[in-house]
Amino acid sequence: MHQQLEWMQANAIDFVVFDWYFIEGRKVVLEHALAAYMRSPIRGRTKFSILWANHSGMPKNLGDWQAMVRYWTKYYFPRQEYFRLSDRPAVFIFSADSLQKQAATFGTTAKTLLEEAQVIARENGLPGIDFIAGTGGYLSMIQGTAKSSGYSMFSAYNYHQGPLTGDNTPSHSFAELDDGYRTHWKRFMEKGDLPLIVPMTSGWDKRPWGGSKDPEHDKSVSTPAQFEAHLREAKRLMDTNPDKTKRMGVICCWNEFGEGSYIEPTKKDGFSYLEKVKKVFGTP
Repeated sequence: MHQQLEWMQANAIDFVVFDWYFIEGRKVVLEHALAAYMRSPIRGRTKFSILWANHSGMPKNLGDWQAMVRYWTKYYFPRQEYFRLSDRPAVFIFSADSLQKQAATFGTTAKTLLEEAQVIARENGLPGIDFIAGTGGYLSMIQGTAKSSGYSMFSAYNYHQGPLTGDNTPSHSFAELDDGYRTHWKRFMEKGDLPLIVPMTSGWDKRPWGGSKDPEHDKSVSTPAQFEAHLREAKRLMDTNPDKTKRMGVICCWNEFGEGSYIEPTKKDGFSYLEKVKKVFGTP
């Protein structure tokens, strides 16, 4: 982790978002990378946040939600190196739509849960929490639903579509995947009612983990040159829409090797992907 942070800091990456898992029994799992981060003496130069990977059917009830928020409030939010929007700690939610559906299973709403989280934060001396809604550029979410629920911004872990058509067909090349991302970005800029932390990607290839349902989707890996063009378009979006993006972005991913989405140095590609990040974002 110390080495990884040195690489990030040398290549214009100034914050990292760790996937974070909370399962039945109110257990935190797969926290080893974040624990390693906490032990690095240079961690303060690279802020950290968490992306709650809400795949596990949690929370089952209000008590689960309260326990999870209190865990964040106790162990993460007080740290100086925690990533903040203004003065409030930021939490990325993998799927805002899934949280809304899960809340309904025990008779409440995402709005109520986010409001309860703000109460817990204030009880612990914090001004609040900025929740970032993971979503695509779908009008049902980006025009009213997320904002009224209490989210502060939009972002996304990743997208899978090629050019957005009615059936959302998965991409069959990085060119198609890039086109899909650009379509989402455009929709947020034109229709979204909250700012967007611009999501970017190095590609998709799930063959190490058994392959995608559509095998052609696993051909969506970028070359370094394609990745650079993708980053440049994202930066152009940030620079021309500063109010709607806060000139912030997040790249999927550092080392999601099982899904073919990574920028960490490898034997095959060396530092070529990291160097593209520095080339695009490391200059004024």
